[in-house]
Amino acid sequence: MDALRQLPSGIWVLGFVSMLMDISSELIHSLLPLFMVTTLGASTLAVGFIEGLAEGTALIVRVFSGTPSDYLGKRKAVSISGYALGALSKPLFALATSVGLVMFARLLDRTGKGIRAAPRDALVADIAPAHLRGASFGLRQSLDTVGAFLGPLLAVLFMLRWKDDFRAVFWVAVVPGVLSVMLFAFGVREPAVASASKRTNPVSLANLGRLGAAYWWVVGVGATFTLARFSEAFLVLRAQQGGMPIAWVPLVMVAMNVVYALTAYPFGRWSDQMNRAHLLALGLAVLVASDLVLATGARWPSVLLGVALWGVHMGITQGLLAALVAHTAPADLRGTAYGFFNLVSGVAIVCASVVAGWLWETHGASTTFYAGAVFSVVALLAMWPMARRPVRGA
Repeated sequence: MDALRQLPSGIWVLGFVSMLMDISSELIHSLLPLFMVTTLGASTLAVGFIEGLAEGTALIVRVFSGTPSDYLGKRKAVSISGYALGALSKPLFALATSVGLVMFARLLDRTGKGIRAAPRDALVADIAPAHLRGASFGLRQSLDTVGAFLGPLLAVLFMLRWKDDFRAVFWVAVVPGVLSVMLFAFGVREPAVASASKRTNPVSLANLGRLGAAYWWVVGVGATFTLARFSEAFLVLRAQQGGMPIAWVPLVMVAMNVVYALTAYPFGRWSDQMNRAHLLALGLAVLVASDLVLATGARWPSVLLGVALWGVHMGITQGLLAALVAHTAPADLRGTAYGFFNLVSGVAIVCASVVAGWLWETHGASTTFYAGAVFSVVALLAMWPMARRPVRGA
């Protein structure tokens, strides 16, 4: 509790901004795979391709938003434009009558996410005290994830109330998206440190040379984790495969994100006090357990247990990786550092989700999750020697 009281107000506001946008996004995304398959007639391979391309776009675009935020020293302005684009994309889902328009809307939404994410993470690092950086990222991630489970929960309630009317729920999602943009615009003050540095080209050879081996190790670890964890759309499809009624399927994402929200801050706080590489190894081990549970059964108990373990994995790793980027990159290159980190992860998630969709389509759901477990074990063995090194917070 002492750490929570010490966190600057800007960290809390950024957390609530993320929460509102996640409510907006998850109202749609928790239903979108089912909407595409049941209403628009898409195949699971198409779902995997769209999800992988969309998430990959979000991660790849971050390199183009992080670098300008370093050069201009205007992280807030760059980030808020991404939130605005995300809000503007929401009505397109309600209007979509084809898979093509859904893909366009999804790419537009994720482009907005890509624009805002790197400068926002750099802004968190600018605002946060160095000794509370893990806690700051953990809190923002935790509040973000509160939105990620409130969105699907509201989706369930609205689907029950409106008798599986996907489009009506999609229209509701516009409201929290607009509120998120307004809160960011009027509630966050950018610290002077973000604009104080002399303008130089962040991607010059001289500046890129300042990103050392420790930073690139973090980039490699982030890509490995992404390859081992494909799109969460497959969790939703696994639940439906077990006979869960359509209106209740979003509860799968609620369960995952409740666990994620409850674990993100504690693990972020612990990462300020212990070897972070050990926590990363633990995160991979938990992902192996999740994949094995999901591979062995599609009934309610198995799916919920596997999804809960998936949420623990996310709580351990996501804020921790963000804090590691901030810890290993120079302060004036943080936007660029987050950009390159997510560029590599973006390529990885496209590959992982497309392969997962192909495995599901050709060999069945169990094979998809067994493959995830095998890759996670390989990744764990590969990074284990690195886990013996002391990777701590500043």
